[in-house]
Amino acid sequence: MDAENKLVLDVVNGKRTVKNTKRLVQNTAKRLNFKSPRLITSDEYKPYKQAILESFGKQRVPRPTGKRGRPKKPRYRPPKELVYATVHKTRVKGRVVKIDYRRVFGTEEQVQDALDQSRCSRKINTSFIERHNGTDRNRCSRKVRKSYCFSKDWDVHRAATCLSMYSYNFCWSVRTLRRPDGLPGTCSPAMAAGLTDHLWAIKEWLNYPASQY
Repeated sequence: MDAENKLVLDVVNGKRTVKNTKRLVQNTAKRLNFKSPRLITSDEYKPYKQAILESFGKQRVPRPTGKRGRPKKPRYRPPKELVYATVHKTRVKGRVVKIDYRRVFGTEEQVQDALDQSRCSRKINTSFIERHNGTDRNRCSRKVRKSYCFSKDWDVHRAATCLSMYSYNFCWSVRTLRRPDGLPGTCSPAMAAGLTDHLWAIKEWLNYPASQY
């Protein structure tokens, strides 16, 4: 998710596994044309580091040694422009008493520069995606916990997720967003990101020609 424009870049349904984490980051990198954003943040789920390194890093294939055995696997190096930090929460008796961050890729100067340029926050956090999770449950009753509406079929759940997530980008007016042209009126995440110039109706979005890639 793009925290500044509230734009959902990609979503992967399923359990939080290494495979799904890599798929999510790779899909996001592809949408960004493999150009690393100004700053990447997440919680401290360990597979994120390797997934980000493989998606945005530079691959280095070891030279053949001529010896017997399996060849060494390719290695990845983070480019200078890659900046990644995680949110670290300190808990006492189950309660969060302190929140700070840990730098993974990039320098302290790069992290601070990214925060200074940010239009939405001056601290490393995951509050924007956490807030969006609440919005998603509000818009898609299949994700409401402890109710009869929750999904019981994965195919239908994936379809409902895609419908709610991507209609959110183009058809949902976000109160905290402002139009890029400075004019008054409603603004969707897609408008804030410069992908469209108006708020789409659900009918327009569903009838728009699309192609799978």
